[in-house]
Amino acid sequence: MLEVKQVSKVYEGKIAYRALTDINLEVERGEFVGVMGPSGSGKTTLLNLIATIDEPTTGTVLIEGDNPYQLHRNQLAKFRRRSLGFVFQDYNLLSTLTVKENIVLPLTLDGKRVKEMEEKAEAIASTLGISEIMNKRTYEISGGQSQRAAVARAMIHRPKLLLADEPTGNLDSKSSKDVMEMLVKLNQQEKATMLLVTHDPQAASYCDRVIFIRDGKFYSEIHQGDNQKAFFQKIIDTLSLLGGDDHDFSSVRD
Repeated sequence: MLEVKQVSKVYEGKIAYRALTDINLEVERGEFVGVMGPSGSGKTTLLNLIATIDEPTTGTVLIEGDNPYQLHRNQLAKFRRRSLGFVFQDYNLLSTLTVKENIVLPLTLDGKRVKEMEEKAEAIASTLGISEIMNKRTYEISGGQSQRAAVARAMIHRPKLLLADEPTGNLDSKSSKDVMEMLVKLNQQEKATMLLVTHDPQAASYCDRVIFIRDGKFYSEIHQGDNQKAFFQKIIDTLSLLGGDDHDFSSVRD
């Protein structure tokens, strides 16, 4: 589904900065993979390269065998809109629109019929438990509800790959748990392939496996198995070996 082959990223400037070095990563269709590492480790750079927001200096990124960087600008914009879904820490919802209008925005840009948009919006709102807030404005709903709406918007066109950058970063522990459980539900029911960048070991423990990056290089990888609590502890143990400042990782939540 996703192949990252020998990818490096160097930012040019007065002093060149190497953000990633020879990263290899494969994600199977329907997998839920987490990426963790201290601040400055390169995890957000990696996400941006996969998201086609930034381009690798060397190496290739393939999504379903296709190299999006070989597309022309308009084709790339269409590919990004149709094949990828994005969820961010700060939701990126438009305050002038209702929740429903925010959710159908990707379909509006693709020129879909109103009836089709309504049906898809209602279906995903029901799945994510936000049907009752569809006509509210974003300032009338909670952070957890905002993130659910953002996930609905990201998933409404059934993207091949959902990319989530710190989706629980602005949420309290209960809302964080709700959002992660919702992502697992989407992953299992819709067979959605997901890549999650996070500082939060609790959020990462919902993934099938977690990749750790340090100083722009692959550090290690661990798999969940059958026991989420044991997986959570393995994540904590790996983070302590990884180092980094205390504020780099969210405090352990109840």
